[in-house]
Amino acid sequence: MATLKGKNFRILSYDATAQKYKVIGMSTNCSITYTNNTENANHKDILGIAQLPTVVSQACTISVDSLNVTDVAAMLTAIKSLTKFTLIWDETSTTDNQTALGATFARKGDFWLNDCTFQFDDRTNATKQLQFTSASEIETLSEAPAVEEIAVGSFTKGQFVRLFLSSDNTNAATKVIGAAKTLSLHCSLSLEDATTKDTPGNYTVQEPTELAWDISTSALVRSGDTITSAVQAQGLAEIETIKEAGTPVKFKIANVSGANNRTAGATIVSGSVIITQLTLNGPLGTADYTAQLSGYGNYTVGS
Repeated sequence: MATLKGKNFRILSYDATAQKYKVIGMSTNCSITYTNNTENANHKDILGIAQLPTVVSQACTISVDSLNVTDVAAMLTAIKSLTKFTLIWDETSTTDNQTALGATFARKGDFWLNDCTFQFDDRTNATKQLQFTSASEIETLSEAPAVEEIAVGSFTKGQFVRLFLSSDNTNAATKVIGAAKTLSLHCSLSLEDATTKDTPGNYTVQEPTELAWDISTSALVRSGDTITSAVQAQGLAEIETIKEAGTPVKFKIANVSGANNRTAGATIVSGSVIITQLTLNGPLGTADYTAQLSGYGNYTVGS
């Protein structure tokens, strides 16, 4: 039997509307990690000093990397609204590797989306990283599942998604980060063990307790670009002033177009942030800076 290629090993998510599974589109990598949590069962009645680990609980995590970020709104909504995902992993076939075959190793379970990162960097294809943690027992698939084929997605260039900031928490975020190079949006959901003696099976039941999110960006201290756009920008001096104030400011991450890629289109996410770290870099090459911004309260998905 031939080796299984990574392209033919995929994660699929259940779509309740279609009542079928769909692959996570344009994925570039996936991994499933099973964990058996053990305790040493050695005691005085057993000869020798070697440990005797016994399994006391089980867990499972899934990570997926993808070049499709068109579902950023759906993922941000899901992690915020504590939506569970029913996921399977299976061998796939056909020209775009979307037909699940029901392999002997295929498994199924309910999962929390507990971490997601969206990266929008200049002159690169945008990416997303998703991490899921088990919320139920993992089951063996009894048969190949029904799958709805999805259209092959398109790439999003990072320079067409930008961060806008205000100077306080009352005015709208209308000023783009000038000479920006990178942009990352990260959300994480804290989970706690909610298993009790009434819980059947061996898997640990996880329940969400807190949502945290942050944004990071980097930009040149000064660029040589000719600016023809009327949209104003936040430069390093303005970012320093916001950091020194230490109070929240409004933000939005939006699709952009037009002169200097500064004309805001559809808003992806908005809310308030606090600058928690600002690093100025002066190497022998080009001077730049990086800023870390922590989410303040809930974010709003879309316009």
